[in-house]
Amino acid sequence: MNNAPFNKILIGFAFSPNLKANVFEAMRLADFLNAHLYFLHVGSKSPAKAKTFTEILEESPVQPQHLSVLWEEGEPVETINEQCKKNKIDLLLLGAMQRENMLKFYMGSIARKLTRNAPCSVLLMIKPSVIRKASQHVVVNAFESPETENTVRSAFHFAQALGASKLTLVEEINRSEVAEEADDDRGLRKVTLRKEKLKRRELSRVREILSRISDSLKENIKIHSQNIFGTRGYSIGHYAKVVRADLLIMNSDEKRKGFLERIFPKDLEHILSELPTDVLIIKSKQNG
Repeated sequence: MNNAPFNKILIGFAFSPNLKANVFEAMRLADFLNAHLYFLHVGSKSPAKAKTFTEILEESPVQPQHLSVLWEEGEPVETINEQCKKNKIDLLLLGAMQRENMLKFYMGSIARKLTRNAPCSVLLMIKPSVIRKASQHVVVNAFESPETENTVRSAFHFAQALGASKLTLVEEINRSEVAEEADDDRGLRKVTLRKEKLKRRELSRVREILSRISDSLKENIKIHSQNIFGTRGYSIGHYAKVVRADLLIMNSDEKRKGFLERIFPKDLEHILSELPTDVLIIKSKQNG
C-alpha cells in the first residue's frame, strides 16, 4: 500500500477510563490500513505506567506489524504536533466525547487546537470500543473545492480498509444559489427549475471525480450521490446524523487563514462541538 494516504498513524494516550478502547481501535485501524502505528504519551514514564500499557497492548487480538511507543514530556498540543512532523505522520487519531461536560473541556483545550494545527489528517473518534463495531456507511463531502477530489479518493481508501458497504457523496448547494422568492406558481416553477439545473451540474461534477478514482477502490462499495440545499458544513453534519453514518469525511484545506475559518467557521464549529459521528478531516499532503 505504498500509494495509500495513511501509512503512518499516531495516537496520543493518557491513563484514562477510555485507554483500552482507544488502544484497541488504533490497533485495528493500523492493521486495516497496513500502517505503522505510533503511540505517544505526553508525560513522565514510570515502570508502572509502562507495564500497564504493555499489558493492554498484549491483550489486543489484533497486532499491527509495525508499532512504536513514544514517551515525551512537554505541552500536549505542541508535543503531539512535533512528533507528527518528526515521524511524518499521515493520520492523527483523537478520542473525543460526543456530549456531556467532558466534551467542552476536551474539544476546547486539546482536540480543537490539534484539529486546527495538526500537520496531517485527523480522525476524531467519539465511540471507541474494545469490541469492534463494523463500519457500514461512510459520508464524504463532495462540494466544489480544489481539495475535494483528494478527500474523495482518501474516503474510498478508508472505506475499503474498513470494509464499508456504502459511500455517499454529499454535494451541499448553498441556498444563495437558488432564488428563495416564490410568491406564485410561476415563481415556484423558476425555483424548481433552478434547483434541478444545479443538481445536474453537481451530479456531472461528481461523476467526473468518480471517473478518476481507481475501480479497485470502488469495488464492493455501493456509491450514492446526495444533493443538499443549505449551509455548507452544517447541512452535511445534520445529514450524517440523520442517516446514522458511521464516519463523516471532510476537507480540511481551503487555502484560507485557519482551519476553522476555511470551511465556514460557525458550521464547522457545530460539527466539532456536537459531533454527529466519527469525523475524519483530510489534509492534503501537498498543502501540509
